[in-house]
Amino acid sequence: MTKYEATKNDFATALARLKEVLALPKTAITRDSAIQRFEFTLDLAWKTTKTFLEEYRGIRCASPKNCFKEAFQQGLIDHDPFWLDLVDLRNDTVYTYKEELAESVFRQLPRALEYFDKLFAQLENERAVKGVRVKGVRYLFSFFGANGVRYLFSFFGANGVRSRLGENGV
Repeated sequence: MTKYEATKNDFATALARLKEVLALPKTAITRDSAIQRFEFTLDLAWKTTKTFLEEYRGIRCASPKNCFKEAFQQGLIDHDPFWLDLVDLRNDTVYTYKEELAESVFRQLPRALEYFDKLFAQLENERAVKGVRVKGVRYLFSFFGANGVRYLFSFFGANGVRSRLGENGV
């Protein structure tokens, strides 16, 4: 199992646990549990994204916000500032506890869950477009377009300049 697969599995478990607690009737205990599970899920979301970008795109990022910004640029997630807001929410919940903040965060968790679900689905979809290392070429990606045509892309050099090889490898 690769590091990416292990991290993705942990992300899937955290996501399921967050869904589980959000399906329960709201009490102070379920609210606080949901916030804690949100913290775990966000941490695993960015770490899974980080590992995916490193292993399959050759891109390094060191912080949650940088990884989500890079994920925007790579087309893994929609360009939406809510991703960065989620990081700020997580930071607030970890270092500060106020009843009003807990209520505010809890109200945003269903939306956060939708974003996590979309990210997970996109990572699953992107993983199907498997990048492999080839000697002399930094990365070679292949995928089938909606029209059934196979496209191959290669990435040369440290600057990540993309060069299209063409349809059906021609």
